[in-house]
Amino acid sequence: MTRAPDLETARKLAEATGFALRTPPGWAGLLHRPGLAAQVIPQAAELAAPAVGLTDPIGDGAFAPVPGLTHRYADRVILHLTRVCDLHCRFCFRRAVVGESGPLPEADLTRALDYIAARPHIREVILTGGDPLTLSPRRIAAVLDRLGTLDLDLIRIHSRVPVVAPDRIADELLSALAAVPALWFVLHTNHPDELTPEACAAIARLTAAGIPMLSQSVLLKGVNADPDTLETLFRRLLRLKVKPYYLHHCDLVQGAEHFRTSIPEGQAIMAILRQRLTGIGLPTYVLDLPGGHGKVPIGPGHLEAAGPGQWRLRDREGHWHEYADPTPVPAAD
Repeated sequence: MTRAPDLETARKLAEATGFALRTPPGWAGLLHRPGLAAQVIPQAAELAAPAVGLTDPIGDGAFAPVPGLTHRYADRVILHLTRVCDLHCRFCFRRAVVGESGPLPEADLTRALDYIAARPHIREVILTGGDPLTLSPRRIAAVLDRLGTLDLDLIRIHSRVPVVAPDRIADELLSALAAVPALWFVLHTNHPDELTPEACAAIARLTAAGIPMLSQSVLLKGVNADPDTLETLFRRLLRLKVKPYYLHHCDLVQGAEHFRTSIPEGQAIMAILRQRLTGIGLPTYVLDLPGGHGKVPIGPGHLEAAGPGQWRLRDREGHWHEYADPTPVPAAD
């Protein structure tokens, strides 16, 4: 059996990187599993001089009209309820700020909600952090109640809690989440070993409460950057009624360069997964452009222009096929 890492040595290395080692009790007993340990145990590579790493790789700061809010897309905003997480992921694109402080101060929360209320074109609020579910169920319910007074199409919660601290998915929290008709839950999970019996039970409690669930994962060298691991993860999620939503190309995070694959490597993995999985089980492979310019799909290309109205399309086996657009029918006089 693979030995668990030396946590005391890992803590000293984490201190040198400026990003603390943090694992919840349930994960501390799982760190003999390489796919989990690699995500949370610091490596000497984090101290190497960064070639292209950024402290704010997706441009949160450039799109922060008020503290605690990111407004990058016209119709939606991100509300950072806390900077605290139960688990510190070494590849986190917010690692420069995670752990800095606790909940968003009340004055900043009020300013953020006032900003949203004053802009009726904002139709969606994404609750994140840190991890919003590190807050108490009472505090989460209070935020959801206040958001309920706004004319929104959708509220999204992005969280790792079901897989890192599944006991938090208890009756009081479930009642608060289920009371919001337009709430969707996006689970961040990267490796099938995260789906322990306790995690699966927590996910089942969420879906039984009528809460629709999606997942997002990060493509990570040394963790899941192979089609077999991702196929296993996505199949297990489907059995849990969780739709794989995004596979993120690893961001340009300072200190996380050793996790990054090339785009062609990621595209090749996605091409294999397309051969193996139902479309419901395939996430969209995306890259979050540096500077805050948003997500761009970067999956393998399946369409090429071959002339006016003429196309070549590649099927899941890699074979190309000719296709022509319908010839327009002239309008009757």
